[in-house]
Amino acid sequence: MSDAPKSEVPPTAALVQELQQVESRAEQIRQRLAAGTATQPWWPERFYATYHVVVGSVLGLVAAGASLLFNVVGSLMMGLEPLRLIKVYLTFPLGEKALSIESGVALSSGVLLYLATGMVFGAILHAIGQRWFPSARLTRRLGLAAAAGVALWLVNFYAVLSWLQPALFGGRWIVEQIPAPVGAATHLVFTGTLTLLAWLGRFEPPAAR
Repeated sequence: MSDAPKSEVPPTAALVQELQQVESRAEQIRQRLAAGTATQPWWPERFYATYHVVVGSVLGLVAAGASLLFNVVGSLMMGLEPLRLIKVYLTFPLGEKALSIESGVALSSGVLLYLATGMVFGAILHAIGQRWFPSARLTRRLGLAAAAGVALWLVNFYAVLSWLQPALFGGRWIVEQIPAPVGAATHLVFTGTLTLLAWLGRFEPPAAR
């Protein structure tokens, strides 16, 4: 016969009490998790800037494409070179030699640069619109878009490029070779398209859906 001590089995009442304590603790943890989820959403409470900047860059890409297409179609209707606008814009990094470019690669680079510029301005303008005029009427937003387009054209052409391009490349080709109505119209198409597509970039928290 073995003299090893037998393990004592805890009384049933003690086991029940221990189980109740574990269940109570588990319920407290569940309540804390639920409270934390309810009071700390994953999105910012006031303005989701990152979201609007990212979405604005995408909408800016589309708006820049619409602006470029508007200019290409207009040039074809007038019997002009369809990508003349891109060549003139390329004079900023390349100088006067950009006007005689015939290479598809160079023109493609100019188109990509044009679209990338639209993404930058789209991110800025969309974020401003969603921050300050999120619930404005469409007519008011279109009016603001028109004002922004004209202001963008004036600043880009006459406040910056009119002196910066001569200083860097020795000529004012963008200001001189893009007629004022064309420059203004391409900017207006850009800001107008961006405004019309802005509803696609609204952020609705899950609780508001």
